[in-house]
Amino acid sequence: MKLLKTLLILCLFTAAANAQFVTNSKRVADVYFQNKEYYAAAEYYKRSLQLSSADSAGFVVPYGFANKIKQDNPKKEDYEYSVFQLAESLRLYKNFTDAEKWYALAKEFKDPKYVLATFWYAESLRANQKFEEAIAAFNQFSGKYKLNDTYVTKTKSEIASCQFALFELRYPRLFKLTKLQNDINQKGSNYTPVIKDSKFYFTSSRPVGDAGKKQVLTDQNNAKVSKKESPYLNAVYETPGNPLTGGITIKKVALNSLDKESAAPAFHPNGKAIYITSWTAQGDKKIYQLTSSDKGWSDPVELGSQVNVKGFNSIQPFVTKDGNYLIFSSNRPGGQGKYDLWYCPLRTDGSLGQAINLGNKINSSEDDQAPYYNAQTKKLLFSSNGRIGMGGFDFYESEGDFTNWSEPRNVGYPFNSSKDDIYYTPADNSDTEGYISSDRESLCCLEVFNVKREYLTVKGIVYDCDTKLPLSDATIILVDSLQTLKTTTNQAGEYIFKVSSNRKLKLTAEKDKYFSKILNFSYDDLAKKDTLFSPDICLTPYEIDKPIVLKDVLYEFDKATLTEDSKGKLDHLFSIMEDNPKIEIELSAHTDSKGSDAYNMDLSVRRAKSCVDYLVSKGIPISRMTSRGYGETRPVAPNELPNGKDNPEGRALNRRTEFKVTKK
Repeated sequence: MKLLKTLLILCLFTAAANAQFVTNSKRVADVYFQNKEYYAAAEYYKRSLQLSSADSAGFVVPYGFANKIKQDNPKKEDYEYSVFQLAESLRLYKNFTDAEKWYALAKEFKDPKYVLATFWYAESLRANQKFEEAIAAFNQFSGKYKLNDTYVTKTKSEIASCQFALFELRYPRLFKLTKLQNDINQKGSNYTPVIKDSKFYFTSSRPVGDAGKKQVLTDQNNAKVSKKESPYLNAVYETPGNPLTGGITIKKVALNSLDKESAAPAFHPNGKAIYITSWTAQGDKKIYQLTSSDKGWSDPVELGSQVNVKGFNSIQPFVTKDGNYLIFSSNRPGGQGKYDLWYCPLRTDGSLGQAINLGNKINSSEDDQAPYYNAQTKKLLFSSNGRIGMGGFDFYESEGDFTNWSEPRNVGYPFNSSKDDIYYTPADNSDTEGYISSDRESLCCLEVFNVKREYLTVKGIVYDCDTKLPLSDATIILVDSLQTLKTTTNQAGEYIFKVSSNRKLKLTAEKDKYFSKILNFSYDDLAKKDTLFSPDICLTPYEIDKPIVLKDVLYEFDKATLTEDSKGKLDHLFSIMEDNPKIEIELSAHTDSKGSDAYNMDLSVRRAKSCVDYLVSKGIPISRMTSRGYGETRPVAPNELPNGKDNPEGRALNRRTEFKVTKK
């Protein structure tokens, strides 16, 4: 489980000198590594390499160190082993900054047992937001890796995630994140924020004291090291009032009298029950329930087999605000991957129904955790490390009702980062503001961030293209990547939307007896906008079977060939046909009276067909259009003046191209 980091345990390095305990730095490091004490392991691998224990974002591999692992060095094998294990230890406690440097050395080793160093080097680059370099490294790994296993699939997924991240960084979404600058983010991991009854609850693994019992760790060869029991223990804390303020009072919540660690509180909406994750160092993680009384919270009671299965972990309970469901994450049998999201119906008497897997729409082949469900909007927000994303755990959103779910979509940057982003709680019912946990600004540990949605205000005026007067009661439909919104214009022709996405946006304006108009705004268009922009829209009126002249549609002299400029004019009709996909039209051409009747009829037929052919070449189906030539039979002005003289102005009006709607 990624969220519980192995922390900076300053009291680890007291290995006993007596005979049954190992004193060789490399062997000590191996024992710590096998016991998942990765920070301690890294420190001892550094000692075996005769390095200082510096651990910071500015870390650089010591100058000349590569000479120690040259081919002719008698200690080459030991050096290579310690370098790779040091990189592994750094990565596993999330210090990707330093891990990158050591993997850069290890990926050059010729021994096949270090072939994965290139993969983890690429992973570290990705975590450090060096996405283009990471893509190159993943491609390098793919080129030299000969097995056909999960790392092949993972490499493809990681490359896709890096490409996704590059796009997201280019087009940030409408969120603002701020790390809490107070005592909530102390040493250790700080996570699972929850707001209940004007109190802010969170889990922290902050130190609870300097003293600790001695523990003995052993490896598979029965080698032993001793360490002090970690003073960093996970417990639930609370603070009254606003967690964004600087001066706050924090106290530990007495939820566990069983000498266990506790995390991830979830409150039943009736206020009579609270659910927590609890565990010991050697035991499985289980979900417990506490009930309220006049004396406070009861002792924790382990939930039954609906939730907790012996030999497996159940974690991160969440109760929906309507009190109908308990959702949790578990690696129990019957899931889609490692940790899956499950839910149990919550009965009115507080008892639980059987656990049901949320299914393969939600759950991936990796870890899916930390559920939050808004019963009003029917949206599920959860974290996963098994999908295309920014990296590590990312937030994904799906709409559903526990029987059907939409395909989860990545919430994007900056809500997500290249590291772990997990646990969301709202500050209001509309989810416009809330809190998450992320290690984006930390070498190792989760911290609590405030997240606020920002908005793009879309407003404008709809008016008549001919009269330039505003149009009231026009229907305006806005579609973005998240939703469809609809409104109507007021007497001044005005409309307004408040949009929470700056992804692709489409505006459609509709009104009876007018052609619909569609405006599309791309990512680049919206990236240039601030939080307000005003697209005005003019609509063209029409009536069935009433001709509309296409102005300035001209042809080569005495031919049916469209001029290049005329093609541009016809693009106006193309837009109308695209924006109004149900209409059918007749496109007609007319001439003046010069020339014979037969010649003018033939010329007009060919010119009308030339226009239709052009629209077909642009993608309009021929089934929606007919072409007609009327020659000189339908003049709209006299070709000659009453005195018999020529009328150039009238002839110009008669040499025209028209269209009319025949079906809508």
